[in-house]
Amino acid sequence: MTITRIPDQEACKRIGENVRKRLKGDPGIYQLPTDKAEIFAVGDFLSPEECERFIALIDKIARPSELHESAYVAKFRTSYSGNFDRDDPLVKSVSRRIDDLLGMDSENGETIQGQRYLPGQEFKPHNDWFYTDQEYWNIEKDRGGQRCWTAMAFLNHVEEGGHTHFVEVGASIEPKPGVLLIWNNATVEGLPNEGTLHAGTPVISGQKYVLTKWYRTRRFG
Repeated sequence: MTITRIPDQEACKRIGENVRKRLKGDPGIYQLPTDKAEIFAVGDFLSPEECERFIALIDKIARPSELHESAYVAKFRTSYSGNFDRDDPLVKSVSRRIDDLLGMDSENGETIQGQRYLPGQEFKPHNDWFYTDQEYWNIEKDRGGQRCWTAMAFLNHVEEGGHTHFVEVGASIEPKPGVLLIWNNATVEGLPNEGTLHAGTPVISGQKYVLTKWYRTRRFG
């Protein structure tokens, strides 16, 4: 019997085992009670001052968000976003703290991205992992491979709306400043996990600021 392996499956499985063990061994980390996806939360990961500084940085770099055109339709993601300067002391410090929390090699991490959502803006249901049957995979496989883990921090209180909704899990998480969400984009077998399907629901009132760091199975770049 021939077992078909998908690209980076073994790497996702190996990395998943390591990060899972580290996160579950930390009493300060909460795991959402679901068997559909591995989703963790850390309260007060960022201080109020750090959140304010990141919000100011996002306002400077935010541009209309982009997507791989082959995978998504227009107006699928209507926020503003931008990559932070990796050499900025604040960015470098927080990036390293996220690395250490997950036990990930810093070289596997993408540049942290900041996102801003204005009233009416959203990010419709999507997965963070790459579809390896799409044309863009030919580019992504050579610059780090599959996205295995995601870390996302809320930076401000949103007056109304702007939740992170895990569709398959049935969990809608309200933005709370300083909270870091972490999830495994793969199953325990290393396969892309459809259970991680999530959306940034429309902001109804106010603004929403978040930062996101994705990790690859190999060195990013």
